[in-house]
Amino acid sequence: MFSDRVFQITLLISLITHSIILFQNTNLSIFSSDKKEQKLEISYVKSSEKIKDNVKNRIAVKKEKFIKLTSKIPTKEKTPPPFINKEGVFKNNKTPALRDLSFVKPSFIKPDIISIKKKITLPPVNLDKINNPSYISYYQIVREKIKRAAYQNYTRTEVGEIYLSFIICSDGYLKDIRLIEEKSSPSVYLREIALKSVKDASAFPNFPKDLDYPQLSFNVIISFEIE
Repeated sequence: MFSDRVFQITLLISLITHSIILFQNTNLSIFSSDKKEQKLEISYVKSSEKIKDNVKNRIAVKKEKFIKLTSKIPTKEKTPPPFINKEGVFKNNKTPALRDLSFVKPSFIKPDIISIKKKITLPPVNLDKINNPSYISYYQIVREKIKRAAYQNYTRTEVGEIYLSFIICSDGYLKDIRLIEEKSSPSVYLREIALKSVKDASAFPNFPKDLDYPQLSFNVIISFEIE
């Protein structure tokens, strides 16, 4: 009996001690979780309301600033960009029109070099004594070829006549040429041009069948003139 009594007393003392320890420790209280949840809920509601109030206040401030800014700027002081003319484009341009300018006739400068027209002729020589039409026809062909060559070689302004005598073979090649001194101009330039023109004009065409000769002699006068 006595042992049972002691056991009951010790058990009671143990329960009392543990209960005191549990009530003194706030972290181990039964209602601690409920209190924390309640605090979290209250802080969340308050933070959301503060955020909404701050957002409204910012919007209000921005609107007020925008309204004040535009109201303080007068419309008269606003100036357009420099490339826009309200009164009219090119209205203030005071430059005179082209029709108001007096026309000045341009003065022509006289050229120092005047174009010169050259004239070269080859008059026929002693054709009155020749009755063969084939020879006359061939002679005209020879003169035209010499005339074209003389136009290309004649580059100066010296004038005069050069008398030449030359021999052409039946195949058209030039065999011999000589200058008649007493009938020619004393200009050395014209003499050289005349001789060169006859040489440049050869070879000539072959003799026609009517001219059955191994060679024939021809005389020409090359006249150099300036118009």
